[in-house]
Amino acid sequence: MFKRVIWWSAGALMGAGGSSWLQRKFRRTVQAKVARLAPTAVAGRVSDRLRGIGTDVRGNVRSAVDEGRTAMRDRERELHEELTGRRPRR
Repeated sequence: MFKRVIWWSAGALMGAGGSSWLQRKFRRTVQAKVARLAPTAVAGRVSDRLRGIGTDVRGNVRSAVDEGRTAMRDRERELHEELTGRRPRR
């Protein structure tokens, strides 16, 4: 009879301990998800992404304009050489 009481007590303690551990873990997980989905957190992530996209677009446009200007100068030089037969002065 005494063995049954000991095993029942051990099982009850383990069950209570496991239950409280699971509740704490669940609460922490839910709180982390809620904090991650809070309006200010979402706005911050969106803002960072848009800022990064804007920087990428700006860099791409700037390099495209530079490449276009270089190609334009090269083509003007070619046309000037065809027309006059000599290289233009810089």
